[in-house]
Amino acid sequence: MIPHCGSADVCAASDDIVVWIENHLESWRQIPHYIGVARGKTFDNADEAQFLELKGVIVQELEMILASGECTQPTKDEVHEMMHCVPSLRHISQLHDGALGNVEHQWHLIYIRWHATLGQLKVKYKELELRNPKSGFLHRWTTW
Repeated sequence: MIPHCGSADVCAASDDIVVWIENHLESWRQIPHYIGVARGKTFDNADEAQFLELKGVIVQELEMILASGECTQPTKDEVHEMMHCVPSLRHISQLHDGALGNVEHQWHLIYIRWHATLGQLKVKYKELELRNPKSGFLHRWTTW
């Protein structure tokens, strides 16, 4: 079901959600770096602090995205479960290979779901743009 894009505010919101998810994916892409740092046991207090900050950013971005009502996948529970599995670099560094593989697999599943959601939203807003070319999503992206 595609909502009607009748006002600039509605279309601005569609621009926002796509940008929010793209930014969220940039945050999400940093997780494997920290898993590698933990696996190699080459982290210090600054790395630990940055990792915890990243987790906070991911959860905040998730809440913004979910509040838009535009996304159902990945679920809040999936992301929170992933964040609970990696409470700290120290904790990750103590996981055995099987558990670490499970964390990496869980990260990958969520990463793919985010890309699927992003693709679906881009298609949705492209269709809206085709119906109302001067006020929508693609018009703003192509007039920069």
